[in-house]
Amino acid sequence: MTKKLISKIKKVKFLLLDVDGVLTDGRIAYDSKGEDSKFYDVHDGLGVYLLSRMGIKTILITAKGSKSIKPRARDMHVEAVYQGILPKTKAYESICKKYGLRNEDICFVGDDFVDWGVMRKAGFPVATRNARKEIKKAALYVTKQKGGRGAVREVAELILKSKGLWKKALEIYS
Repeated sequence: MTKKLISKIKKVKFLLLDVDGVLTDGRIAYDSKGEDSKFYDVHDGLGVYLLSRMGIKTILITAKGSKSIKPRARDMHVEAVYQGILPKTKAYESICKKYGLRNEDICFVGDDFVDWGVMRKAGFPVATRNARKEIKKAALYVTKQKGGRGAVREVAELILKSKGLWKKALEIYS
């Protein structure tokens, strides 16, 4: 990891996440009533929770929407959820205004074309390992883990370690 990249990560104050394909593994199951289910990774959730405990807020931005997102967000101590938003840059601009953020304050993790606009604005854009090649090209970092399979945890640890907060975050459990 280069010093330039670490200096970008150190500036991160907010983590913005796409949901489908980033926080979930991208699969959607429908039951006989047409209700959907998504698959979340518990390790990703703990990563988001640790960020919140260290003062780094997370916001979810999804073009779709699902009843499962808000309960999962609550479990992880997510600051806010923006559902059914296209283009996602609308939510991004609203978030920047509401919290007084600059582009360099934001890490965004995306995986598909609906994330393109935000990837180009965020100071630290990240693509998951299973992201579209165009999204990977827009990223400053591509995760080793797939979306919904540890990618978010990887980013959370990267942020905490770069900011020198990793040991303090782990002390929560001592």
